[in-house]
Amino acid sequence: MLFSALRMEAHGGSSPDRYGTLFPLTLTALGVVYGDIGTSPLYAIRECFFGSHSVPPTHDNVLGVLSLVLYALLLVISIKYTTLVMRADNQGEGGILSLTALLPTRNGNRSGHGISILVGLGIIGASLLLGEGMITPAVSILGAIEGLQVATPVFSPWVVPITVVILVVLFVIQRHGTHRVGGLFGPVMVVWFVTLAAMGFRWIAQAPEVLSAFDPRWAVNFFLEHGWHGFAVLGAVVLVVTGAEALYADMGHFGRFPIRLAWFALVLPALLINYFGQGALLLVMGESATQPFFMMAPSWGLLPLVGLATVAAIIASQALISGAFSLTRQAIQLGFAPRLDIQHTSSMAMGQVYVPQVNWFLAISTVLITVGFRSSSNLAAAYGIAVTGTMIITTILLSVVASERWKWPKAAVIAVAAIFLAIDVSLFGANLVKLLHGGWLPLVIGALLFTLMTTWKTGRRLVADRLTARAFPLEDFMAAVASSPPARVSGTAVFMTAQPYGTPPALAHNLRYNKILHDHVIVLTVTTSHTPYVSPDKQVQVQSLDLGVYNVRVQYGFMQDPDVPSALMAARELGVELDLEDMTYFLGRETIIVTRRAGMAAWREKLFVVMARNAVRATAFFHLPPERVVELGVQVEM
Repeated sequence: MLFSALRMEAHGGSSPDRYGTLFPLTLTALGVVYGDIGTSPLYAIRECFFGSHSVPPTHDNVLGVLSLVLYALLLVISIKYTTLVMRADNQGEGGILSLTALLPTRNGNRSGHGISILVGLGIIGASLLLGEGMITPAVSILGAIEGLQVATPVFSPWVVPITVVILVVLFVIQRHGTHRVGGLFGPVMVVWFVTLAAMGFRWIAQAPEVLSAFDPRWAVNFFLEHGWHGFAVLGAVVLVVTGAEALYADMGHFGRFPIRLAWFALVLPALLINYFGQGALLLVMGESATQPFFMMAPSWGLLPLVGLATVAAIIASQALISGAFSLTRQAIQLGFAPRLDIQHTSSMAMGQVYVPQVNWFLAISTVLITVGFRSSSNLAAAYGIAVTGTMIITTILLSVVASERWKWPKAAVIAVAAIFLAIDVSLFGANLVKLLHGGWLPLVIGALLFTLMTTWKTGRRLVADRLTARAFPLEDFMAAVASSPPARVSGTAVFMTAQPYGTPPALAHNLRYNKILHDHVIVLTVTTSHTPYVSPDKQVQVQSLDLGVYNVRVQYGFMQDPDVPSALMAARELGVELDLEDMTYFLGRETIIVTRRAGMAAWREKLFVVMARNAVRATAFFHLPPERVVELGVQVEM
């Protein structure tokens, strides 16, 4: 009974059969969730003492920075994310878009304008996260390959080419999926974290005074001594928590308990021991330790460590890429992005998807970033500003959820929000000094993605408003058919529409110009819920309109893929008459005309048109049989 309870807690109360047992989940979570934060030791401490806003590795500075690192991990990861943020699960799913979907509706306690602002913040957070994420593969793999320079400077000219080759291969193999090698990620990361701890122990034994950094007064004294320059160093300290959002985003794959167990049982101790070991190395060697992570290794273990670090960096990059695919899928289903080609790479795991357009956008961007910045130190200077912005947004949205969904007392919400906003804003402010040193890059990418998502969302709303305004009410259409019956032909016609209360333009055009109506007519509307999953017994609703016409509404969760033929089979069980051997799908193909009507700026309307033209056809997205699809053109003025 106890083990069953643990398994249920591991998945937020979901059925354990969906996820498997606790140990395999925890092991796999190590490989997927902790790749980013687990490779931070490659460059985080180095940036504090040898980066663009560094301090000399004196005794007091080393202890002060280690104290900052310690309490950043404890406060941001251990308390904020693993304890509080991961409680905000949307039917077990996590991530900033899932958190946004938990916000109260317009009919709740907040005004529509307030909700729009909060949803906008959620989109900004997702955009910033993707923008910052493009740096992760480059900085992680560069940081690992740079270990070759510690062995011999002969490799220096080859660091960037080797990194580019690894990145290209990594993105090329994405279409094959990760399920074949995903089982190796966990064991490899276990070896990685054990290695981190072993290296740290070796040096802590030589300078045990580093353990006094557990006293928070070292962090306070560091700021008192260095003032604003010490605040700038905090921008390098934030590198130790850059994987925080991954903990939350991957909750749906593994559940809360396995992620928490992996963090407290292995990841946190290994990271702290390694960071303190690097600090001990700096106390012993001082200014000569320009690559403290790799210089911790004995000479015989350096090249094997470089190899292991490279594999760990590739795993961290893979987790980021897979997360980008999952986030894109959520954005499409929630209406923030046009339909894209989503390919499932595993018949066993529905969460493993491949989005070609996103993959190659990431590939080109990451390679250009690598070639442009040329070192992990330069990239680290650009790293952190966007992810700390996302942390602020997460805290704001979480406070709303805590107040209106969890019904926390207002005083408790204000206290918790104030504490974490103070931390998040401090980290964000410290990273602002990086703005001119590359920090602009993830912000520019985030702004571009935000513009695309908001343009698509607004454009689709305007198109829907235009179509709804001129749509013939379905009740009036049925009255017209009853009063003047048209010729009926055999078979079933399925008319798909996004307007559940109006007559689909394709249906109206078919009757107006072809003067016929099929024996069985289905008006089908597919919508997406703000919950990740809708159970099969609640997905389909049927309304009979007589004369062989049915109004069928199908609703999916934003983590589910629409499958119209399967939905129609479920509708058949609910009494809808249809002829499986003679069924035709009618779709309205919209031609959007840019006008000067009120709505969006002209440049955004043109951008929306470009996005709409490049969206995946509805035939493929809804899994319709192409040989049974008829498209009828509809012109829509923006």
